[in-house]
Amino acid sequence: MRELTADLFISLDGFASGVNQGAYFGYFGKNLGDWVRDHLEQPQVIIMGRVTYLALAQFSASATDELSVKMSSIPKLVFSSTLNEPLAWKNTRLLKGAVADDMRALKQQPGDPLRSIGSISLVKTMMQLGLVDRLRLMVFPLILGSAGREPIFAGYQLASLELIDTKVLDSRLILLEYRPVRRSAS
Repeated sequence: MRELTADLFISLDGFASGVNQGAYFGYFGKNLGDWVRDHLEQPQVIIMGRVTYLALAQFSASATDELSVKMSSIPKLVFSSTLNEPLAWKNTRLLKGAVADDMRALKQQPGDPLRSIGSISLVKTMMQLGLVDRLRLMVFPLILGSAGREPIFAGYQLASLELIDTKVLDSRLILLEYRPVRRSAS
């Protein structure tokens, strides 16, 4: 069975973005750049929702920098009921079916591991369906408070997690890697 890893970048108070916040919340550094690059070099199929696809495709689809070129070469799947093919970003396929059905089928197929990046609503759905095998949170050292947008865990059901790895990057970012604890029905 293919493993699904969900990667989310998050402020200390749980937001995916904030008012007037740049990429990486303004905390891009050498270690973070190396981490992003290293993880793009691994075999994978990237899974994303429409909002993340539109945000990333607007600059990566035609950009020529190293990371954008690599992202364009990786197979990508986008869940959306409103987008239509052909999609502008090469190596991207549109999935219009139910997330539960399509993701279960994808996980059963042979192939590279699955990885979602961003896609807060999609990750929430996949977590609730018990499809996420690893949840990686890159925690940025800022509290957005009233400037925070996109609360990552809003509307989640109770979920137990087992910490399986931690790393400190650039002496200020903390990467937390969890495995969801599967509860057996009693």
